[in-house]
Amino acid sequence: MALEVIMPKAGVDMTEGQIVQWNKKVGEFVKEGEILLEIMTDKVSMELEAEEDGYLIAILKGDGETVPVTEVIGYLGAEGENIPTASAAAPVADSPSAAPAQEDSSKSDAAYDIVVIGGGPAGYVAAIKASQLGGKVALVEKTALGGTCLNRGCIPTKTYLHNAEIIESLGHAADRGIMVENPNFTVDMDKVVATKDKVVATLVGGVGGLMRSYGVDVHMGVGIITKDKNVLVDESTLLETKKIILAGGSKVSKINVPGMESELVMTSDDILNLKEVPEHLVVIGGGVVGIELGQAFMTYGSKVTVIEMTDRIVPAMDKEISKSLRLILERKGMTIHTETKLEEIIEENGKLRIKVAGQDDIVADKALLSIGRVPDLEGMGEVNFDLENGRIKVNEYMETSVAGVYAPGDINGTKMLAHAAFRMGEVAAENALKGNHVVAKLNLTPAAIYTLPEVAAVGLTEEQAREKYDVAIGKFNFGANGRAIASDAAQGFVKVIADKKYGEVLGVHIIGPAAAELINEASTIIEMEITVEEVLKTIHGHPTYSEVMYEAFADVLNLAVHAPKK
Repeated sequence: MALEVIMPKAGVDMTEGQIVQWNKKVGEFVKEGEILLEIMTDKVSMELEAEEDGYLIAILKGDGETVPVTEVIGYLGAEGENIPTASAAAPVADSPSAAPAQEDSSKSDAAYDIVVIGGGPAGYVAAIKASQLGGKVALVEKTALGGTCLNRGCIPTKTYLHNAEIIESLGHAADRGIMVENPNFTVDMDKVVATKDKVVATLVGGVGGLMRSYGVDVHMGVGIITKDKNVLVDESTLLETKKIILAGGSKVSKINVPGMESELVMTSDDILNLKEVPEHLVVIGGGVVGIELGQAFMTYGSKVTVIEMTDRIVPAMDKEISKSLRLILERKGMTIHTETKLEEIIEENGKLRIKVAGQDDIVADKALLSIGRVPDLEGMGEVNFDLENGRIKVNEYMETSVAGVYAPGDINGTKMLAHAAFRMGEVAAENALKGNHVVAKLNLTPAAIYTLPEVAAVGLTEEQAREKYDVAIGKFNFGANGRAIASDAAQGFVKVIADKKYGEVLGVHIIGPAAAELINEASTIIEMEITVEEVLKTIHGHPTYSEVMYEAFADVLNLAVHAPKK
């Protein structure tokens, strides 16, 4: 099939470009990466490379012509291939896949337009979106509205980490002239858990209020899909529906290691109700959840040891960020073993003896199993879906292999983050009601780790970028930032990865204060295709942490004015 060659949008305010010259003639073969043509904008001249091998089968706009961005200017394809007709090149909105959703004639007029299974981030957002679009909607949730994120994940964990932040601040108080009469502290875990429960209850109640506000019928119980594509709740209440959104979320992953069944081995679900601070806590798994909860309990007073099988903690993050976070945590007292295999857990005398390959046994009071999460497929019921590695396969519209059933969020394993689930839920709802026309773009989903200091990232890591691009790296340290120094938060840096050729921003990685907030600016920059040079035309407030972001972009071009001359 012919490949469109379009006038690129080389910057957020670029509206058109002029073709300087085509370097190939119609009928000539072009290899992937070869220069097809040169274009010029009001800012820059650039060369446009072929995205794949093929013959130049058509030139629609010639040398010297000025063309609006994203307009088709030529075609690559097979030798002798005809260019697509106007109908074949029509927008997605005019294609059959974007037609209005077909009604199931077997359903009665009383049927719901959509029944959502799962009240977590994907599910409750899908229900609200469907209601906003005029749908008659029901939602089924088996435990509590808000799902894992609200009840046992994101929110409770951040509540614990804020306590840790308070404790760390107390440790700096005397140095800043704030004299605490008794510098020692104790942690009342009953009150910690009660505070967490209060926060959770407030937010769960808020979601319930939203459901009532939008007229969504909520059914508490286990919902499963029947063979005729309705939803059965607790094997007693049948909800007739035209479309289904299966947003079952995920559950804690387990591993088959002897002794894992001990009551002293907790999951992330269990530890958030623990009423005591363990003297020694072993964290099995150095991913996001393990590192966050490990730091919280270390700050509360536990000795914390992390066991990680891979060569670094938080392995999905940029390698330099991972290394920096490890150094900071180890300086604070955390013991971290990477490339370490867990062999057996033995419970004896009220403690755990943890055997790892090639090292002495580790004796601990409690262990936290945090090796990730797997999709919860309970709601599949009597319908057979295409699965891949235990995950429900979906297309870009969030639709499963079963027509009329959509599966956004953790259950599809694409991007297991609450904010990605929000977006997938919205897309699933709109496509279910209006026909498949909205695509979930998840490649620029920001990710954050709420350690002290925070870590955040969006786009490609340096290792990934170097595989495809000639890159330039910009870095700036929080140690040279006025607000960070004034706030005792001068650890870490912002790292920007850009393509040298066009100034395209490929990835941004942060370790430092407010990283989880700052990363959203970076996500917007990349999504809007703002170049490094364009970022430098903006003004960031002073004194703010965000100035470090600006200086890191400037450093890509060796223009950071608050960094020593290189």
